[in-house]
Amino acid sequence: MNNLNRFLESTLLKPTMTGSEVDFLVREAIEEQFVGVCIPPFWVKKVRRDLGEENVQLVTVIGFPFGYSDTATKVFETREAIRQGADELDLVWSQTAFHSGMNWEKIEIAQIAKLCHEEERILKVIIETANLDDKQIVGACLICQDAGVDFVKTSTGYASTGAKVEDIKLMRENLSSSVGIKASGGIKTLDFALELIKAGADRIGTSSAKSLMDSWRNS
Repeated sequence: MNNLNRFLESTLLKPTMTGSEVDFLVREAIEEQFVGVCIPPFWVKKVRRDLGEENVQLVTVIGFPFGYSDTATKVFETREAIRQGADELDLVWSQTAFHSGMNWEKIEIAQIAKLCHEEERILKVIIETANLDDKQIVGACLICQDAGVDFVKTSTGYASTGAKVEDIKLMRENLSSSVGIKASGGIKTLDFALELIKAGADRIGTSSAKSLMDSWRNS
């Protein structure tokens, strides 16, 4: 692999993050030419300005971290994030609707997918695999696919576990090749990142992007 950097979304989503950490994240992303930076909506306007015309996607989160905001709130968040310059939206799906046996999560995702695609933005949906068994993971992937998402993402980083190789394999086996997979949550080592990519991940969301690149260069 000669382009690990183009798999990596450098992520900063901790609640106590500071502006200086955001500045550092952006500088690293530009130097390394990561595929993207993932930051909270609060910082979108600033990061859009700081990235300028760099080939680094500006990613933010919607309904984060639990996904139980109502749909109108998520739609508003999405519109505002797009207005402020986000390229990609990582939406936490309605876990509570799914676990209640409702169909609302699909309706909600479809609404937001339509909005994103009208604005030529990318939608990723976080299904929080830590809270799902294998059958539920497959069901979640198919719901997302049918609703028109661009990527299915494993984790927020706020559940009991993050990405797992076996979950990525299961997702890849059940998703169309036109739907990407973003692995996230607990990805701290190069070996693990490469395992996830080999299993089928198209993106790696990690707060350790720079150290992964350093390890890759030294391997």
